[in-house]
Amino acid sequence: MISEESKARFAQEVAKYPADQKQSAVMACLAIVQQELGYVSTESEVIVADFLGMAPIAVHEVTTFYNMYNQQPVGKYKLNVCTNLPCQLRDGGRALQHLEKKLEISMGETTPDGLFTLQQCECLGACADSPVLLVNDRTMCSFMSDDKLDQLVDGLRAAGQP
Repeated sequence: MISEESKARFAQEVAKYPADQKQSAVMACLAIVQQELGYVSTESEVIVADFLGMAPIAVHEVTTFYNMYNQQPVGKYKLNVCTNLPCQLRDGGRALQHLEKKLEISMGETTPDGLFTLQQCECLGACADSPVLLVNDRTMCSFMSDDKLDQLVDGLRAAGQP
């Protein structure tokens, strides 16, 4: 399920901590799993737990606490729109609604072609730049007007098709 290459990366992360504190690498190991599989399954949590000498429930608690870990498969492009109060006041909710209409899915769903998953999220730390969204937990997009949202989706759709 988890490649030997990923397990070697686990070991690199563990090496950053004192031997008696290797469970400090849990978040990094979960990120590695997600990079390989696209999400963190219950089975992969057990592998991480075994590697770090932790109880599987302790790893599961980390997975479920942070919204950056996908607990089920998601689209090639995960769009997290900030809907915290400051962003709501600056059209974050409107941006989410626009994307629901454009993608023809509701928040929390994945498009039938598997390209997009649309989610809401809490504060991205860019309230003054709202509406903001995060693409694949890595790329922040700010000041997202309807036109910019359309350009983003159209560009990602073109890039995502063979």
